[in-house]
Amino acid sequence: MTNRISHWIDGKSWTGVPERTGEVFDPATGEVRARVDLAGAGEVHAAVEAAAAAFPGWRDTSLAARARVLFTARHLLEARRDELAAIVTAEHGKVLSDAAGEVQRGLENVEFACGAAQLLKGGFSENASRGVDVYSIAQPLGVVGVISPFNFPAMVPLWFVPNAIACGNTVVLKPSEKDPSAASFLAELFAEAGLPEGVFNVLHGDKVAVDGLLGHPEVRAVSFVGSTPIARYVYETGTAAGKRVQALGGAKNHMVVLPDADLDLAADAAVSAGFGSAGERCMAVSVVVAVDPVGDELVSKISERMAKLCVGDGREPGSEMGPLVTAAHRERVASYVDAGVSAGAELVVDGREPGIAGGGFWLGPTLFDRVEPGMSIYTDEIFGPVLSVARASSYDAALELVNSNPYGNGTAIFTNDGGAARRFQNEVEVGMVGVNVPIPVPVSYYSFGGWKNSLFGDSHAYGPEGFHFFTRTKVVTSRWLDPSHGGVNLGFPRNF
Repeated sequence: MTNRISHWIDGKSWTGVPERTGEVFDPATGEVRARVDLAGAGEVHAAVEAAAAAFPGWRDTSLAARARVLFTARHLLEARRDELAAIVTAEHGKVLSDAAGEVQRGLENVEFACGAAQLLKGGFSENASRGVDVYSIAQPLGVVGVISPFNFPAMVPLWFVPNAIACGNTVVLKPSEKDPSAASFLAELFAEAGLPEGVFNVLHGDKVAVDGLLGHPEVRAVSFVGSTPIARYVYETGTAAGKRVQALGGAKNHMVVLPDADLDLAADAAVSAGFGSAGERCMAVSVVVAVDPVGDELVSKISERMAKLCVGDGREPGSEMGPLVTAAHRERVASYVDAGVSAGAELVVDGREPGIAGGGFWLGPTLFDRVEPGMSIYTDEIFGPVLSVARASSYDAALELVNSNPYGNGTAIFTNDGGAARRFQNEVEVGMVGVNVPIPVPVSYYSFGGWKNSLFGDSHAYGPEGFHFFTRTKVVTSRWLDPSHGGVNLGFPRNF
């Protein structure tokens, strides 16, 4: 019998009869492992209303009590991290080591949110005018929606949910319907940690659920991670409805390799950053920019390492890259390989026939050389294990290539020249920069986000900007007069 994955609303699993359901696959075998309920308007309304009903009580819960829940959730997540990683691998396909790393990065955000009491302190100015004090306080928004992608089904919800509830909000999470079980696991874990009913709800579904959240008047803010076209849609639709929106979009991340770089280090980085999690991550390196004259040697070193990369079921020991998440996505990525060949790029390693027996959504690591900016494999976010090498004649030409790209999520430079690295981090028009670090995802006490078409809205995810996004500031100007000196008596005893 196929497992059923349903919503988590008001502290319990939803038991109603869904109008529609979707299939959840095991990407390594191609078999259906579960069916997920897809929310309609009724389920959207029920989840939002549960969150709205829980908000007044959670808003008035002390910071100390909120922190205790988060500390308990952190302890439970640490104890059950292997279980959550196994769920991620089973539905997404990434190897267990990648899944474990995802859980660890999510756990770091729970730890950061445990410091809510410190992070929510306002400012105070005594005697701003004679007898007048001015101070600021940060208050929660209300019900917030979180729409998370398939590629990090545990980590991305943990970018937003802990910070949102630490600030006193209540949450409706809409995870990807492709790998929904991690979100349900997190909801049950937070309930076990003592989070009151209705504070954290999970609504499974597709565009119907997304539009329901964007249009519901009780939802005050929405956080989104996904492709740029959908990020733009979420931002425009949500803000038109008067909501605060942060929408993190797609990427085309470049890794610049200067002639003085350690080419072995750069080749290792290109393979791990290009093919980890089968390239299904917004911080994956998509384009290696080889600055003359290192191109030939660098391509050779990358292809040598790719030949040793073990592609297989993520649950099997030794596997270094798993399958893609669905058959449709596998075919989409393969079509870009076809397009690259047709456009005249040099196909150095062809991953279209990985030679893995049985079912599953397999595509091996693929490498193109001499890729030109007009080719679709350069312009489009492929979101798969396809790495392109572009050649540049100089540092300035490489910088221009990066800065002329419409995306601005992450970038990296590999060099042993500190002056070149410092110049690059100053001049590059990208939100996150790595120096000899291929995937510069910030630690939890900074914030994650790109520039240009990689971000819609003005708030990055998690860290200090996360707390800013999930609160609104109120400034109080206060005068307390002593009645014994001719002031207004506000009801206090004369000796107050």
